[in-house]
Amino acid sequence: METTQKLAALRRGLLEPLALAAIEQRQLYAAEIVTAMRNVGFPVQEGTLYPLLSKLRRDGLLGHEWRESASGPPRKYYSLTESGSSQLAEFRSYWSDLTTMINTIGR
Repeated sequence: METTQKLAALRRGLLEPLALAAIEQRQLYAAEIVTAMRNVGFPVQEGTLYPLLSKLRRDGLLGHEWRESASGPPRKYYSLTESGSSQLAEFRSYWSDLTTMINTIGR
């Protein structure tokens, strides 16, 4: 497997925790989540994000509420549930452990 394919697989695995982290501090609608991810250099398409947000909501990690929009139809704003916050904290802890392993093994 080429390095680019391996990195693409890693990026796919990071999509869920990054989506959770994007809405950790405030509610966002899907286009704002995409923008937040792109602003930190993570390549994501709306077509990839929408099914993930639905799955996270079904899994109880996200809540949502509809809000009127001055520029079009109502928008669905997402927020973390308690379970979503817990899962994000677990991911951060695990990621920290992995980073430590990668940075210290073989040195």
